[in-house]
Amino acid sequence: MKKRIFYLAFSLLTVISINAVVSTSQEKDADEEKATNLKVLPNDISNDHLEAIMDAFNESLGVKCGFCHAPRKDGGRGLDFASDDNPKKEAARFMLKMTNEINENYFKDYKRDGMHLQVSCATCHNGQVHPKMREIK
Repeated sequence: MKKRIFYLAFSLLTVISINAVVSTSQEKDADEEKATNLKVLPNDISNDHLEAIMDAFNESLGVKCGFCHAPRKDGGRGLDFASDDNPKKEAARFMLKMTNEINENYFKDYKRDGMHLQVSCATCHNGQVHPKMREIK
């Protein structure tokens, strides 16, 4: 009899635990705000992937988010990520299109040591807002 009660309690606890994990996951998905006004990146991009791309931009140019994103107009703190008020955001879109085209047209099938090679913002910017210019002789 004690064995049955133990198994029943264990089963009930397992069901409750699984239900709690699923509920928390669903609440997190519902709370996660989807990005808007994406013109180059895919509209169905996950927030984690989008954040990783934005972090790469920050590192590649040595800037913070406010370099391309405009401040909120409602007087609140932070940035309005959907706004196009900062012209640097359109420049970033242009550069993203450019690197995508370069990779598609010139590096699509290029691999070295088993790694697929691509150009990125860091290829030219190297942590600087403006790429270093070199005189061609």
